[in-house]
Amino acid sequence: MGLAPDPGSLLGYRNELKVAGHRQANRIRKTTGIVRPRREKRMTQSNLKIAIRAIEFARNYTHSLMDDFSEDEWYQQPAAGCTNLAWQVGHLAMAEYALTMIRIRGKEPEDAEFISNQFFKQFKKGSTPDSVAEPFPDPQEIRRVFDNVHERALTELRGYSDEELDVKLPEPHAVFDTKLGSVFFCSSHEMLHAGQIGLLRRLLGKSPIR
Repeated sequence: MGLAPDPGSLLGYRNELKVAGHRQANRIRKTTGIVRPRREKRMTQSNLKIAIRAIEFARNYTHSLMDDFSEDEWYQQPAAGCTNLAWQVGHLAMAEYALTMIRIRGKEPEDAEFISNQFFKQFKKGSTPDSVAEPFPDPQEIRRVFDNVHERALTELRGYSDEELDVKLPEPHAVFDTKLGSVFFCSSHEMLHAGQIGLLRRLLGKSPIR
């Protein structure tokens, strides 16, 4: 059995994430032109806007890394146990759905219109990349889910206020404990996987983007 995480260390990590989140928010304000309201008149809605801009930035960066992959390259693994693009993109679609919708308002029957339960299970945490294309959907289907989940996430998030999302989760994550924290973590998670896609590019002999 694994050791239970130290609650104190998790609390410290959450505090570090909050500090990092403030720094990321300041960087996004500078690059996007969002002006932080004066303290006495601060609108909490601005925090959600910053989180949404971060998700948009992360997705644009991911596209810059993946858009020149041919369909044959989606399932290539440079070495045994290495990742492939199909799994990375499918996993990001699954994670965005989980972090911006399931964690916020739970699953709804109509969600099946843009992501199926089978797709979710194939790419959830604990799944593994596979160099054989048959077990996974084809690249066009993965891209369709990837894009549709992202569009739906942005549409739903823009309908919330900060007050609605700045509430505790019934089941806190190791690094966030509010719905707004889940939204902020979505972009951080995507940038982590963008780094893996960047490494995959180099291992496949592609030119670096950054």
